[in-house]
Amino acid sequence: MSEASNNNYDYIIAGAGSAGCVLANRLTEDAGCKVLLLEAGGPDRHPYIHIPLGLGRMHASRMFDWGYDSEPEPALNGRRIEAMRGKVLGGSSSINVMAFTRGDPGDYERWAQSGALGWSYADVLPYFKRTETWEEGENAFRGGSGPIGVEWAKTKDPLFDAWIEAARTAGYPVVYDYNAGTHEGWARSQYSIRNGRRSSAAAAYLRPALKRPNLTVKTEALTTRILLQGTRATGIEYALKGQTIRASAEREVILSAGTFNTPKILMLSGIGPAEHLREMGIPPVLDLPVGKNLQDHVAALIMYTRPSPGPFRDAMRFDRMARGMIEAHFRGTGVATIVPGGLHAFVKTRPDLAVPDIEFMFRGAPTHADLWLPPFKRAYTDGFGIRPTLLHPQSRGEVKLASADPRTHPRIFLNLLAVGSDLATLREGFKRAREVGLQKPLDSFRGVEKSPGDAVKTDAEIDAWLRRVVVTAHHPASTCLMGTREDCVLDPQMRVRGMEGLRVVDASAMPDLVSAHINATVLMMAEKGADLIRGRVAA
Repeated sequence: MSEASNNNYDYIIAGAGSAGCVLANRLTEDAGCKVLLLEAGGPDRHPYIHIPLGLGRMHASRMFDWGYDSEPEPALNGRRIEAMRGKVLGGSSSINVMAFTRGDPGDYERWAQSGALGWSYADVLPYFKRTETWEEGENAFRGGSGPIGVEWAKTKDPLFDAWIEAARTAGYPVVYDYNAGTHEGWARSQYSIRNGRRSSAAAAYLRPALKRPNLTVKTEALTTRILLQGTRATGIEYALKGQTIRASAEREVILSAGTFNTPKILMLSGIGPAEHLREMGIPPVLDLPVGKNLQDHVAALIMYTRPSPGPFRDAMRFDRMARGMIEAHFRGTGVATIVPGGLHAFVKTRPDLAVPDIEFMFRGAPTHADLWLPPFKRAYTDGFGIRPTLLHPQSRGEVKLASADPRTHPRIFLNLLAVGSDLATLREGFKRAREVGLQKPLDSFRGVEKSPGDAVKTDAEIDAWLRRVVVTAHHPASTCLMGTREDCVLDPQMRVRGMEGLRVVDASAMPDLVSAHINATVLMMAEKGADLIRGRVAA
């Protein structure tokens, strides 16, 4: 990481998450362009980040996480919902479950039709291909030479073959590659893993760029506000080691701080809902619906016991896993390089829908899976699960400031299941998941339904259970949505409306949620965003 001779740069990027790492790499391809990348978290050196199975420990301890929770949720019995986001180089790509799913082609047609011109499927496909090295090589849909390594799930557990057969028995389509045109159906999972290690944005994009003398990276640097001259962004103010530092951007300031923190930075700078800014004692510079339109995928988990333990429980014996972690760290091989999940499914609850509205995520282990070693600790009771997930919620939340102090967490109102149709759709997804779980091909694997159990049968009982247990799938988006409508914060080139020299490139810019996990989409958006910034078109 080089140090610039002064605090003057061509571009300043706030946030070294998925999008920020992509931008830092692509913008510094021009040797004459100086870039400053700011990250509030620290370096990504911890082995849990890079060893795929380390995600369990990270999540349990909320390591490398901002520590955000929602405000009490009115439709969820007043519960606060954990809202984990990565605070480390690579952002959430350094702590997520590594599922690599692009969404349905129809998602991007919907984006374009809603006013996000230039974001149709044909427009974004070249950028999806640019992000990845798919293990089967390049074809019309997949990339063969991009930074992110993508591979098939390596789980060797007959349970997942049984799920596929159960889906066929229940009448669902099975597809080969959900990232290659046909998205609807049940398919073997794909993960952003390369050579046995997490292929995060930091590892894939940022690390190769660090040797360039025109890139400066600052970690533990909290962006406090955007520097403005009238309606032009001229730089960034950030806090580092007890000092307040100002850096100027000759060309552009780019916010890539994520769905929660990008609106926070904008509002701290006077860009946002004018009334709310005044309440916080911040003079409004530009009245825009920043922080509005927050949406997230919401999920519940159906769990079964497994009478005959699977291979993952055997691998979790302490001595085996200790060897596995060492082998994974030094060689990139062994049991710790394999995530205990093997499937994703995308289904429509009605045949007239343009895109799937429910995703099924799968667990190959119970939620309480932990290391064991006789005679010191007994092995846990094995189990598995299916998680119906609502893909296109109608409910909308909001991100607000709690104060004008940049160190204070924002207030996050997820507003999950506030619209009745969301609960009805998730209920239907639950019923379908339960129906597939009871199919004959799963008989030899399935014990009893532990959650929710036989006592939950009627629609009212299902609804009450969902309100008690649903959580976010950690796919927040759209708090600075782009498009041409009046409720848009950004134009289709990701520029803040009414401002010069200021863009937002991250999940907050999404017009709405895609029918999948969002990390692959964020990487694509950053690749396209880099071309928009440089005035280029996809090759």
